[in-house]
Amino acid sequence: MAALVLVHADKQAASVAVATTIRDLIRRRNAEGRTAVLGLATGSTPLPLYAELVRLHRAEGLSFQNVVTFNLDEYEGLTGERPESYRYFMEEHLFRHLDLRPGSTHVPDGIAADQTRACAAYEQAIRDAGGLDLQILGIGRTGHIGFNEPPSAADSRTRRVHLDAVTRRDNASFFARPEDVPHGAVTMGVATILEARQVELLAFGPAKAEIIRRALSESPHAACPATWLQLHPACTFHLDPAANAAL
Repeated sequence: MAALVLVHADKQAASVAVATTIRDLIRRRNAEGRTAVLGLATGSTPLPLYAELVRLHRAEGLSFQNVVTFNLDEYEGLTGERPESYRYFMEEHLFRHLDLRPGSTHVPDGIAADQTRACAAYEQAIRDAGGLDLQILGIGRTGHIGFNEPPSAADSRTRRVHLDAVTRRDNASFFARPEDVPHGAVTMGVATILEARQVELLAFGPAKAEIIRRALSESPHAACPATWLQLHPACTFHLDPAANAAL
C-alpha cells in the first residue's frame, strides 16, 4: 500500500480540503444515526484546519453535537488549565467555539498517578466509541506521529514516552523558556493510529520536506515511525509545494 499524496496551493487550501472531508463525514454519520469519531492533533500545523471547522460551524451550520473527539497526545505533568497543555490548546482553538456535547472531547491525562491504567482506559474509551473514523496527523522532524518518537513499533499502544531533543526544541516556542518543555508525554500508539478508518496528514513548509521524503520512500521501520503509515489502506498526505519539494 502507498499513501495518497495531494499537493495543494498552500496550507489554507490543504486545510479547507481536509475540513470538507470532515464535514462530509459528520453529515454522513448524522444521516446514518451514528456518531462521528475524530482523532485530533495539536501544534501550529492544524490551526488553519480548526479555523475552517469553526467557520463551517458558524457560517454553514455544521453541528458537532454528534461528534466525539480523541486527541493524540498530552505533555506529562501539565494539567488542562496550563496554557501550554494540549487540552488548553484544543479548548482555545476549537472546542469552545463548537456545539460539542459535554464530555465528548478526550485528551490523554498528563498527570495520572497510574499512567499504565490511564493509557489502557484511553484505548478502551476509543474502542467503546466505535473506533476512530478519521485521524488528523502532523509529522515531526524526527518522523514522529503523535508523540511516537523513534523507535516506535507498529504494535505500540497509548503509553508514556520520552521526547526527543529535536522535538523539544521544535516545541519550545509554545513555552516561556526552552527548559520548560516537558521531557515526557502521553501519546496514542502507532497501532492505535493505524486502526483509524481514515488518516489525513498535514505537512507544510520546507522544514518538513526531508522527513516527508523519508516517510514515503523508506520501507516501514521503527526508526522513522511515520513510515508505518504506508501500511494504512486509506492515508492521505496533504502537502504544500515546499513540503513536497524533496519527493
